[in-house]
Amino acid sequence: MGQKVHPRSFRVGNIYSWKSKWFAKKNYRFMLEQDMRIREFLNDKLKDAGVAEIEIYRSPRLVTVTIHTSRPGIIIGRGGAGVEELRDGVKKIINKGSGKVDVKISIEEIKNPQANAQLVAQSVVDQLEKRIAFKRVLKQGIDKVYEADGVKGVRIGVSGRLNGRDMSRREWLARGNIPLHTLRANVDYASVAAHTIAGLVGVKVWIYKGEVFKKSK
Repeated sequence: MGQKVHPRSFRVGNIYSWKSKWFAKKNYRFMLEQDMRIREFLNDKLKDAGVAEIEIYRSPRLVTVTIHTSRPGIIIGRGGAGVEELRDGVKKIINKGSGKVDVKISIEEIKNPQANAQLVAQSVVDQLEKRIAFKRVLKQGIDKVYEADGVKGVRIGVSGRLNGRDMSRREWLARGNIPLHTLRANVDYASVAAHTIAGLVGVKVWIYKGEVFKKSK
């Protein structure tokens, strides 16, 4: 089972919680669509800011959006102008001009970006799009991640027309232990696509950070 499903969704309710926290009866599909549009807007706006995760918490009159990033200074901007711009954009998506619900943007810095699967995957994608050989990218990525604090295992896989070859294939490198079937295992996972000259190249990253015996909030 651990080989077939998303490592995070497999552990939701055990050691992980939901990235969107709210309850709705009648307007569920509209609120779900809003969450998707908010994430698309923020990821497009902050594609160079090292965003790893976006959490959305809703109360009746307030929507709190927490952005986890490795480069908070880029998002905040001079005098907080960047946060205000993001707040206005999210507010337009939620209210559509009605102005009934307020929006709060919270920024949290990631202290150990080398141990974050999303940031590692994005780094691999950036290098592949610069036409760096995939074997070199994988080896350097594995070395950097495994040396990070708290990392006990890492696996990076790529698939597609690697190095521009005619036939697509799948390659991966791993180091350490990655228990995919253990529910209490803290396995961080990310999947990102690289847009290369030869076509799309899929990048997947698994990072094992030990076992968790207390559910995260």
